[in-house]
Amino acid sequence: MSTRTANTAVSGTPVVGRAACVPVVGRLAAAAPTAEHETDVLVVGTGIAGLTVARGLLSSGLRVDLVTKISVGDGSTPRAQGGIAAGGAPEDEPTLHVVDTLVAGAGLGDEVAITTLVAEAPAAVGALLDAGARFDRGADGALARGREGGHSRPRIIHAGGDATGLEVQLALQNAVLGGPDRPAPGGIRLHARTFLLDLLTGADGAVVGALLARLGRDGECTGVTRTSARAVVLASGGHGQLYDSTTNPAVATGDGLAAAVRAGAPVADVEFVQFHPTALAARPPGATGAPRSLVSEAIRGEGAMLHDVQGRHFMAERHPLADLAPRDIVAAAIGDRLLATGADHVFLDARHLGADFLERRFPTVLGLCRAAGIDPVTMPIPVVPAAHYACGGVVADLSGRTGLSGLYAVGEVARTGVHGANRLASNSLLEALVAGRRLAVLLREDLPARHPDTGPRARTGLVRADVRGRLTTGMSRHAGVLRVPAALTGHGAWLAELAEHAAVREAGPAHPGLALGLAAWEATNLHTVASLVVAAALLREESRGCHRRSDVAEPDDAWRHPIIGSLHDGTVRLEVAQ
Repeated sequence: MSTRTANTAVSGTPVVGRAACVPVVGRLAAAAPTAEHETDVLVVGTGIAGLTVARGLLSSGLRVDLVTKISVGDGSTPRAQGGIAAGGAPEDEPTLHVVDTLVAGAGLGDEVAITTLVAEAPAAVGALLDAGARFDRGADGALARGREGGHSRPRIIHAGGDATGLEVQLALQNAVLGGPDRPAPGGIRLHARTFLLDLLTGADGAVVGALLARLGRDGECTGVTRTSARAVVLASGGHGQLYDSTTNPAVATGDGLAAAVRAGAPVADVEFVQFHPTALAARPPGATGAPRSLVSEAIRGEGAMLHDVQGRHFMAERHPLADLAPRDIVAAAIGDRLLATGADHVFLDARHLGADFLERRFPTVLGLCRAAGIDPVTMPIPVVPAAHYACGGVVADLSGRTGLSGLYAVGEVARTGVHGANRLASNSLLEALVAGRRLAVLLREDLPARHPDTGPRARTGLVRADVRGRLTTGMSRHAGVLRVPAALTGHGAWLAELAEHAAVREAGPAHPGLALGLAAWEATNLHTVASLVVAAALLREESRGCHRRSDVAEPDDAWRHPIIGSLHDGTVRLEVAQ
């Protein structure tokens, strides 16, 4: 498998011999399995990616099990406001969408994957319409299209003004699981309150199933099932809960990524964590870790403008697209203004758009703001960057194939090369749709044979659940929008110390504080992902996309390569791909 993206030719001297080793927990400590289960396809996740795969396998004759940590609809998909970058407007062309995506990706996007994504967008959106999704339309009946940051043309289709994700989620749920207006189609078995502990591997390293924990009301483990599967699909979303300032829901704790790392799957680009520039600054006191409300950049696409607390419109001097610059540039500019002014927010001013337009186009944003005591019709909105999307993850192609036979990854957990060093707005839902559809076709045609679970057993461990607050606060301070190497080094040393102790800890009488359950499992997964993000951020000695370092302001062509990580003897070795 090549680890070099399609467009990584460089003019500088390539960086060679640079690597970092990150210790991780071998497996999550858990109770012994008390049940056995067999299926053909195990799909972990019930957002747009997982549901798209499941829908594509309806009537296939395959046994499909769909796993969700808490309940269907708790993930990121229903919270997506902006829309889907679908193209199709008369003034738009596919090549323009490709170029916009490559530019936003800051030199690390895979042009082949991006071209495929854009080419298959119409079919993916058509399938979503067939599933019952209802998108906003203009007076002529055609799909309405908006413009967002980084896009040179209006190509974003949306639903309910700014409730696209919710419409997509409900349409796919109804299609796969049934709903008020249609019966369940059958063939898909849903397992709610079920947590992915670890992947099971065969003697050759292939993934042959998973250990799944059943969760009680308070997150306690009520039993463990050893599930045999011919294919395991990770559609588990991202890891925004690494940060105490995030737009991500509580379930986004990197569980799929961490499990893949422990199984030996290659990962890449984990240092690139995109901060959405405009999350609502107001939130209840003491709400650290609680999701911040998103203020869609589609508002800027309709003409809203950013200014600092001194009234300065600062984006015009930072980028030719001003307020519609890519997210990484806007977030960095806001970070600079916060440092310069000493304020904890900037303002997004949409008052000039008028009450009628705001009520019709952005009812979700208005509702969130008004619940926090802010009326965008009469007041500028206080906003701040917040962790939003992971750009890296499990290395996969656009059909979901990973470096391990039997393991597939789609959606935010996957790194397909589409996003590079920074995601272009509204490409995320599109990628999940396209990859999910492609993977369903692949599994129908080429499902791996069943193999026994005979792989080696790594030592188990856990980090204590009570380290989570310090972990996420440290990530926001040291590995957020701006990264200071000395602070990264200190946080990384603390994470390494935790790993050293966690590797030998087992729950039981000797360690009564290590309760087996959701809190400790999530904390351990967050620790694994945080360790990778910090190490990769230290390794990449440049500023590129949404990775910004205090000691170097610009990208360096010598670093125009992905950083790949894979497991070796209990540690993840991160290396610059050549």
